[in-house]
Amino acid sequence: MFIRNALFITCLLLFFGCKKKSVEYIHNEGFIFGTTYSLIYQSEKGDLHEEIRQALFSLNKSLSPFDTSSIISQFNKGKENVVADSFFIDVFTKSIEINRISDGVFDITLAPLINAWGFGFEKYNSVNQGIIDSLLQYVGMKNVYIEKDTIKRKKDGIMLNASAIAKGYGVDVIANLLKSNGVKNFMVEIGGEISTNGVNRQGKAWRIAIDKPVFDKNPEKREFKMFLKLSGQSVATSGNYRNFFIKDGKIFGHTIDPRTGYPVQLSVLSSTIVANNCMTADAYATVCLVIGLEQSLKLIENTPEIEGAFIYELTECGLFGVAYSSGFEQYIEQIF
Repeated sequence: MFIRNALFITCLLLFFGCKKKSVEYIHNEGFIFGTTYSLIYQSEKGDLHEEIRQALFSLNKSLSPFDTSSIISQFNKGKENVVADSFFIDVFTKSIEINRISDGVFDITLAPLINAWGFGFEKYNSVNQGIIDSLLQYVGMKNVYIEKDTIKRKKDGIMLNASAIAKGYGVDVIANLLKSNGVKNFMVEIGGEISTNGVNRQGKAWRIAIDKPVFDKNPEKREFKMFLKLSGQSVATSGNYRNFFIKDGKIFGHTIDPRTGYPVQLSVLSSTIVANNCMTADAYATVCLVIGLEQSLKLIENTPEIEGAFIYELTECGLFGVAYSSGFEQYIEQIF
């Protein structure tokens, strides 16, 4: 009897002694692309922030318009024979694809118009139809191409701005870096664009908040319109309610329509896209702000790789409505 009990106790000690210790979640944060980033991940290798920072530095040197020595900045200065790296080629290739699918609505050659309107549209009072007409000749993905890794323009004056896709791509790069290091549970966020995998600290799907549109450029606090639950998906949200201007009683958002050269008048206030990768979600979120609610829903239903939800103003009562594609409901945890 004594021997049996001793064996039982020994087995218990072995069981609990060999039980795998729980791996803590790590939180990294910093600054890139003129915005912030935040990562939460569970890594058996420990803190990966230095490797992550190196990847983000390389991304910045490729695609950031805020870095005057970046590849995209060198091209925009008019330098000839600028060599594209793999980051630039990935973003450029995806931009061509979504430009085609969106009938030209997504266009990274908008830089001349973006510069004319100014950051935050501080120059909007000086923009007129003559200026717009003169700059539209430089807009169009047909005007730029890559030949043997070298970025080529078909005429002088072509400039690029990848802000509507670069953050999402950056999220994908870091998500893939984490996966390559064996990380299964993570959330990566750059400037509000997010990729998720596995579960959070509580062992549940990642809970993602979508802001309620508030026409305030510097709100004291965020208000939420919905919460999503994601695991293995990416999400990007574009909104026109934090960066806008009012002219002749009309509200214009920060997104420029490449077909007209003018900022869009607000129809969709917030566009949220869920996709398998964040680069795709980021680009389509911008497209949907331009084309409006009805066309956005139609586009999504015809594009199997994405689902979307849109917040719009119910003008008759001053409240906000939410419309979403048929496949988006599976991601909704709560709507307010």
